[in-house]
Formats: sequence, structure tokens, C-alpha cells
Amino acid sequence: MAIEEMEALPATAGLDDQPHFMGHPVGLYFISFTEAFERFSYYGMQVLLVLYMVKQLLLEPHVGRIAGFDGFRVALSYIYGAAPTNEALSSHIFGLYTSLVYLTPILGGVMADKWLGKTRAIVLGASMMAVGHFLMAFDYSFLVALLMLVLGVGLLKGNLASQVGYLYPAGDNRAADGFQVYYIGINAGVIIAPLICGYLGEDVGWHYGFGAAGVGMVIGLIIYLSGRRYLPPDPKLDKGAAVAPRAALSRRDWQVLILLLLLIPVLAIGSIGNQELYNAYLLWADRSYDFNLFGHRMPTTFLATLDATVSVTFLVAVVAFWRWYGKHWREPDEITKVALGCFISSIAFVILAIVAAHAAATGTKVSLWVALAVHSINSIGFANVFPVSLALYSRASPRAIGATMLGIYYLFLFGANTLVGWVGAWLDQMPPLHFWGLHAVAIIAAGLVFTAVKLVFGGLLQAAEEEAVPNAEPLPA
Repeated sequence: MAIEEMEALPATAGLDDQPHFMGHPVGLYFISFTEAFERFSYYGMQVLLVLYMVKQLLLEPHVGRIAGFDGFRVALSYIYGAAPTNEALSSHIFGLYTSLVYLTPILGGVMADKWLGKTRAIVLGASMMAVGHFLMAFDYSFLVALLMLVLGVGLLKGNLASQVGYLYPAGDNRAADGFQVYYIGINAGVIIAPLICGYLGEDVGWHYGFGAAGVGMVIGLIIYLSGRRYLPPDPKLDKGAAVAPRAALSRRDWQVLILLLLLIPVLAIGSIGNQELYNAYLLWADRSYDFNLFGHRMPTTFLATLDATVSVTFLVAVVAFWRWYGKHWREPDEITKVALGCFISSIAFVILAIVAAHAAATGTKVSLWVALAVHSINSIGFANVFPVSLALYSRASPRAIGATMLGIYYLFLFGANTLVGWVGAWLDQMPPLHFWGLHAVAIIAAGLVFTAVKLVFGGLLQAAEEEAVPNAEPLPA
């Protein structure tokens, strides 16, 4: 399941006097199309990254041309340890890149709030991302390209999403539907990117795929600038304004806060399988699945489109299921759903471990029906982990620091992607049964911890539910 940031709904009114289309401000559609092309560019590059590194960039003479790579490789070894193979090295680079993507939005938000304003931050971020994609066309600028992409995503992603809420007056019920329209834009980009960028990169040339991602970001920037007059004005940057005092935290607030902080690394461990689907899994899939369909080999990156499609489908299905379930029986609380989601997700990796071991022993190719099963089961499980855990943190966090806690919450994705970069490097060093079984065991262990938390601290979290007011209107992705 592709994961995206979720934004708190601002308390201030937005542009309610602008033209409307299908009941929503026109600005919503400009933001949604901008986001669709931004995600097209981001995932178009990401699905190619490990395959490109293993099949070309990290081979001679290409690797010798990368500016600053020797020093970068040494620094990387201090984080992950030595990389004995190019597959391991590609996993380390992927893990560092994707983990930083979940840190820089914090910096981007601070820069927008204090110095740039949201509009300038978004334009600058989109421009940096486009430049980063185009720089991927050259071996020597690979590291500069990754840096531009990391910083560009940080400036653009959170600031663009936050503008959705400012389109609506406070208390306007259309805002929730507006976030769903925005969510559709996110997943449209995720679904289409592997079909275009993946095909161009694998079948035509790697740089054509990266170039298509850059063109997508330029289109997104043009759409954003074209609709600027329909978007909310930036809040006034008042650096000298006094900061309102926050309410003191109660003893129970501190207990809940500590518990939620301790659960972040558990969430990271429980997410390792889902995040691995864009890293070592693609390398394993490239040589293990039978991609031949009607006499033509499907691109390996097709799996990213499959994953995004089933993720959206089962996210809607899971929401509908719990609504139906709640009408007949008592619906489980969030922590129970998260534990259940981990156990379901682990089944996908148990299947993958068994099938991968059989394929390695017999030398046979794995059917794409297995891929469908793996991605579907994982999506069902993760639909009960990511959006539900966000709802838990949004509801249970002490109100005095609710916004801060939602920012801290996303550190679990930083941790998960850091783990992926480390563990993914073991793909060719461990038997397939052990490698994928390790992922299943890690996810099950996280589920057991969440179950124990429910049994021991369930009353504390339920008490928080009675006292707290939701801090955010979550946007599932």
C-alpha cells in the first residue's frame, strides 16, 4: 500500500466566494491535479530506482562517474554497515532516500510558516523535484538528484495538502469530501506512474522513465500556477507574534503521551513488509515472477500499479466492512484493529516466504496470481494499520500538543524505511524462506505488542477517548 501524509483540517475559513464545480471550490481541483502529477513524478521515479541501480548505475563504468559517490558510500556504511553486493548497496540507498522523504516535510512546514509562505514553498519544491528528475539522466549528478528530490518533496508535500482545508469555512462538512477528492488525485498518480514511467524506463531506456517523471512534475507545477488565483492566500507571516501559552499536561496526559511515543517504533516494525514492496521485493520479483502475458513480458514496475489499485480498493472495502460490522456488533477500538491488521498483513509474507522457497528449490517461476494474493492480503491488513493508527494518535494525543504529536507520528515511516534499507540488503545473503519469513515474524511481533498494549493499557487509551476532542480530519492514502 502506498502511503501518503495526512493533514489536519485548519480551523480558519477558506475561499468560499470562488467559483464552484460539483459542489466544491474550483481550487480543490487545481490542488488535486497538482498532487496527482506530483505523485506521478515521485512514484514514477521510485519504482525504477532499485532496478536502475542494480541493472545499470552501480555497474562499471557508470558507478565510477557518480560525483562524490566514494565518500557517500563510506558514510552509508556507518549507517547500515558494509554492502557486500550491489543489491545490498541499492537497498541502503533506497532506505536512506525514502526515510529522509518523511523527515524533510517537517523542515518544509517550518520554512513555509516562518519565511517562505506556502505558495513559494510549493513552487520551489516542485521546481526542485523537476530538476531532480531531469538530473537522474546523468550518472555524475545522481546524488545531487536525490538531494533535490528529498528537499523538493519536503517543501511541497505537506504545504500543498494543507491548502485543501483552507478552501472551506470552519465547520463546513464538505471539507471531508474535499479531502477524498484530493485522495483520488494522489492514487491516480500512483496508479498511472508505473504504467508510463515503468514502461519507458524498463523497455525503452532508464532515462526516458526518469524524464517522464520530470515532465509530470513540470505539468503539475503549471497546473498549480494556472489555478493560483483560486487558491487560499498564504497566512500572514508574523515572526514577532507572541506564542499563546499552552495548557499544562495532566498526569494522564503524560502517561498517554509516553505510551504513544513508545508505540512509534512498534508501528515502524509492523510496517516493514509494506514498505519493502518498493525495495528488495521488486528485485526478487524481477527474477522470480512469470511476467509473460499474451506473449509479452509485463514490466516489473507493473507491481506498483497493482499494489496501488488493490490498496485503494481494499481501503474502501475495509471502511465499508467496519461500518457494517458496527451496526450488528460492538466495533473494536483502534488498537485492536491495528493488531488485527498486523496479523493479516503477516499472512501475505508467510505466503511469500513459502512460495519463494519453493521457487528457489525447483527453479520455477512464480505465478502473478501469487502477486495478486500477496498485495491484496497485505492491503487488507495495512488498511487497518495506517489510517487507524493515525486516528488513534489524532484522538488520544493530549490536546495541548495534538498538532505536534501528529507530526511526530510520521516518524514511524522514517523508522520503517530505515529498517527496509537495512533488512533489504539481506535479500541475497539469506535463503528466501528466512528472508521473507523474517518480515512475517517482525509484523507478527508488532501485532503481539499491540495486543499486549490493549490488554494492559486499553483502559488508559479509552479514558483518553472520553476526554479528548479529535485533533485532525484524517485523509486516508
